[in-house]
Amino acid sequence: MTTPRILFVCTGNICRSPTAEAVLLHHARAGGLDLVVDSAGTSAEELGNPPDARARRVSEARGYLLPNRRARQVRDADFIGFDRVFAMTTTHLRALERRAPATSAASLALFERLFPAHGIEDVPDPWYGGLPDYEHALDLIEAGIEGLLRELRTER
Repeated sequence: MTTPRILFVCTGNICRSPTAEAVLLHHARAGGLDLVVDSAGTSAEELGNPPDARARRVSEARGYLLPNRRARQVRDADFIGFDRVFAMTTTHLRALERRAPATSAASLALFERLFPAHGIEDVPDPWYGGLPDYEHALDLIEAGIEGLLRELRTER
């Protein structure tokens, strides 16, 4: 069985997607799952910037370490190198669908499909809010990661 390769995508790759990456890696390691996990943005506006300090603060308070790297934009190779690409919003999903090359091997999906009981489609962008907005986004991300881990365990 091949190692699952998962990519999370948000706008700038400094808040939601690196948080999802950190949460999944944390739980995968704790559960002995071998995964390749990364994150990227649909926009180049934050290219080269580190993860947002507020996202880092909220994540670390719950025991998650955000990746120690710089924001990057989705590349064509991502559609071939990853099995699953999860978009944080419907807008991100549409952008990914437009950008995906015909040779794409990745399954593109809205992250929300992993936590449908919450009754929302998108993980809201906390960027313009305060710490409670980051905590809410993290709550949704944790619920989605829990759903993804159930799927991954079932597939094994």
